[in-house]
Order: sequence, then C-alpha cells, then structure tokens
Amino acid sequence: MADETRSLRSVYNDAEQKRTAIESSIYSNSPTFQENLLAAIQLHEECVNIADRISLFSPNESLEDIATTDLKFLLLNYHIAELIQRINGQQHRKANIQRAQRMYERYLKQLDQYDILGKDDAALFEQYQDSPNTFSTASTVDATARRDAKIKRFKAEKALKQKLEYMRQNPTVLQNDEAAARELHLTEIAFCTHQTFQALEGVGQELHILSLAPPSPPPDSAIQRPLDARERNDRADAFTDRLDAPASHLSAGLKGPLLDSSGKPLRPFTLTSKRLEMKDGVFRPDHSLPTMSIDEYLEEERKRGGMIEGGGEQSGIKPQVDEDDMELADQATMKAREWDEYVEANPKGSGNTINRG
Repeated sequence: MADETRSLRSVYNDAEQKRTAIESSIYSNSPTFQENLLAAIQLHEECVNIADRISLFSPNESLEDIATTDLKFLLLNYHIAELIQRINGQQHRKANIQRAQRMYERYLKQLDQYDILGKDDAALFEQYQDSPNTFSTASTVDATARRDAKIKRFKAEKALKQKLEYMRQNPTVLQNDEAAARELHLTEIAFCTHQTFQALEGVGQELHILSLAPPSPPPDSAIQRPLDARERNDRADAFTDRLDAPASHLSAGLKGPLLDSSGKPLRPFTLTSKRLEMKDGVFRPDHSLPTMSIDEYLEEERKRGGMIEGGGEQSGIKPQVDEDDMELADQATMKAREWDEYVEANPKGSGNTINRG
C-alpha cells in the first residue's frame, strides 16, 4: 500500500504541475493549451482511480481520521470539474457541462460525508439537491434578500482568500506546525466550496440556455433531401463577400417561368406596381445625386435674384453719357439734383444725436 500511495503522490504532483501551467497560460484557445488541458484532466482522474483503489477515503472515517497530507486529495473532483469547464468546442459543450456538474456533485457529497461543509454550505447543498437545474446561491424572489446574500458570500470568500494568501506567504510556519498546515488545507477546501456553488449556479443557467437552442440537424439530412434551385446556385457560387447578388442569380436563377403548371412558385419574386422604377434603382449609387447641372443652378439663382452681378475692375469705369440723348441727360441731371438736395437737408453727423446734450 505504501508503493501505491507513493504512486498516487507522484501522479498528483504531475497533475498539479499541469494544472498550474494551465492556470498561468493566457492562450486558452490554442491547440497546445487544449492538449495540456486534456492531459491534466486525465492525470487528475488517474489520481481519483488510485485513491479509490487503495480506499484512501472511507465512509466509516471522520475528518479527524484523515491525515493532514491527504486532505489535498479531497479537491481532486473539484479540480477535474474546473478543468472540464475550460474545454473549448460547442459541439460537445452540453455533455462537458453535465460532466463537470457531476464532478462538482461528487466533490460536495464527499465533503458532506465527512461533515466538512459549514452550516450555510450544507443548506445550499440541500437546496441544490432539491432543484439542481434552478439552483441559485441567493433568493430569486426577494431582490433585497438576494443582494444581502450575495454580499455576505462575497465577504466570506474574500476573507478566505486573504487567509489563504497569508498562510501561503509563510511556508516556514506550515512546515513546523501541523495544525497550521491542516488549517491551510481546510481553508482551501472552504474556498473551493464557495467557488463550487457559484459554478453550479452558472452551470444550471448555461444548461437552461442550451436546452432552448434548436436541435442540430442529423448529419445525413442534406443527402436525403434534394437541393432546390437556390441552394444549387449557392453551392456553385460558394462564398463571396459581395453585397449584390451573384451573376448566376441574375442569369439562370431569375430566368424562366415564375410558376409551374400546378401553380407552385419556381423562384422567388416580388409583387409590385413599380417594376421599372425598381429595376432602374437597383444599380444606382446609395447617395443622393444632383438633379441639375451647375450652369442650370446658376441660371435659376439669377432668375430668383439671388446673385449680385458686377463688381471687379469694371465697376470703377463710369459709363459714358450720350450727349445727343436728351432724355438720358435729363435723368442724370435730376438724379444729381436730388442727391444735392438730400445732402443739403441732411448734413454730415446730423443723425447721431445719442450723446448730445
């Protein structure tokens, strides 16, 4: 049994090295990460099998009967469930989520068997067993009670995390004090238990969402059903990022009769009374085009009086008066006389009376 225990510790060390490397990696979508992830899951499952084979944990024992160095093996099922949730791929997502859910349940049942769960955690576990699909760590009816429960669990989890960090930063104390080392393992178990209930709540929500998704078609459904004209054209054109229709849709796909002899539509069509207008507007630009040329616009503005003509050098040239045109000469004389009378009646500055006393 000693050789088997050493084998368990050896496998466990390899599994923890894999898990630590996975948690520190940022490339969770890479093929190498997924390969290491599956290898870590396999090593942890091998540890569980060895522990079961050597009867490391017995239902006839209590928490005091478990050696301090063996307490860390109580977290094997938790680590397996946590690693399974990191597996990518939507094809088997539901199966992986259900598998992780079972491992979380095994972890909690093992803790409950040794009376390691606290009072609140034991109540949550009982609540989960009653309705695993709708499980929630807080009340779903009373918003105030839900908020208070969330805050309480957050503070408890924060306190456990701070305690773990402090104890891990002082390894010399753990080496010389078995009670402190035992407390470290139990604190880590309590922290993982908090994480487990949160994970089970998320798992239930994700399974509910996946249950609402439409079922995937069978793999041979495309062979059993014949392709219609549109699907044949799509297969021929393959993928394109063009926004307009493929040439085959305009040539072969939209030619021929609309209906067959029984009145069944043979191709998509639109009922409209503006057929020519729609036809002309298919390939026009998406922005508004001008309705007149620049010359036409200037002519319209000239007719409306919106343009001032003249100015420039020509404005300084006085027109020459024809001396033989008596009527024009009289008009110029009357205009000059009226201007002189106006200037005489309105001397310069006569209008500015604001500041006068």
